[in-house]
Amino acid sequence: MPRWNLFATVVAALCATLAFVWAASAESFTDAAGRKVELPAAINRIMPAGPPAAVLLYALAPDKMAGWVKQPTDAEKRFLAAPYRDLPVTGRLTGKESSADAETVRKLKPDVILDVGTVDAEYAALAERIQKETGVPYILLDGSLEKTPETFRLLGKLLGKDGEAAALASYADEIVGPIYAPQQEPPVAGKRLSIYYGRGKDGLTTFGSDSINMEIFKALGFTFIPGGPAPSAMTAEGIIRGDPDVIVALDPGFADKIARDPAWLEVTAVSTKRVFCSPALPFGWVESPPGVNRLLGVRWLRSVVYPSNGGEDLRQVTRDYYKLFYHVDLTDTQLGELLSGCAVNRN
Repeated sequence: MPRWNLFATVVAALCATLAFVWAASAESFTDAAGRKVELPAAINRIMPAGPPAAVLLYALAPDKMAGWVKQPTDAEKRFLAAPYRDLPVTGRLTGKESSADAETVRKLKPDVILDVGTVDAEYAALAERIQKETGVPYILLDGSLEKTPETFRLLGKLLGKDGEAAALASYADEIVGPIYAPQQEPPVAGKRLSIYYGRGKDGLTTFGSDSINMEIFKALGFTFIPGGPAPSAMTAEGIIRGDPDVIVALDPGFADKIARDPAWLEVTAVSTKRVFCSPALPFGWVESPPGVNRLLGVRWLRSVVYPSNGGEDLRQVTRDYYKLFYHVDLTDTQLGELLSGCAVNRN
């Protein structure tokens, strides 16, 4: 074979090999913000940008987590699977409580950074900045409750975990499908109950009605006390005047205070025993974070508020959810701890 033919053959083979390697090493992906991101073919180490991403990753692909955004407490660890409860702390890239930066990312060397939550210009800009500073692909997925099944399937395809994602997405479909169906009727005909969601030990802080943290209440058709779009600092007198039909407390101390204070006795939520403490281990059922952990919160809230309208066996529901999403088999003691409720409803 002439030398020039041999040279041309070698060059052609080399070009074909390089083209194959490039095609196999990168995949173009358009995230929820419309950003085109080049992803590696093999994604084995993922850094969650914030708590919702950490919960999603733990449910779908705990073996690919680079770590937790914050150290789980001892109480939380009891509800996490042994291989993953002691993963290192990576820090948080998003929100006011951010504790990680580009240097943190460079040291961790993840294949991808995953952010799940609100999709807007601010979070898209953060993704672009971190990606440019670190060279690590950063993808932003929609964390809204309604999009949960779609988000599971999308991430499952990216990570080669279609089977696991299908099971999680199917569970999510059963929950979000009916509550986001067109022309959804109130759980009790003709009546949409008002709700006050009290955060903190004193229960006097709440989110605005437009917050992602209030999504499950909105999805279930509640109206809000106080009702404005902005976060509110409340007073006991203001809540009492609002006379909510339902009160959900993040901290049991708030519910205990209501039970002891005669000033609350005529509040509808108290007189009808509709004061509930949101379970919160290892993640909150209402929010904290506003992630896929809220799927169980929807079933819990619907069941405790409307027990005569298709109430579920919460013990079995909780066991099944923790097995599928958190990879743990709950003991009877753990179930009791999660579902013990508030003092005001035990009197």
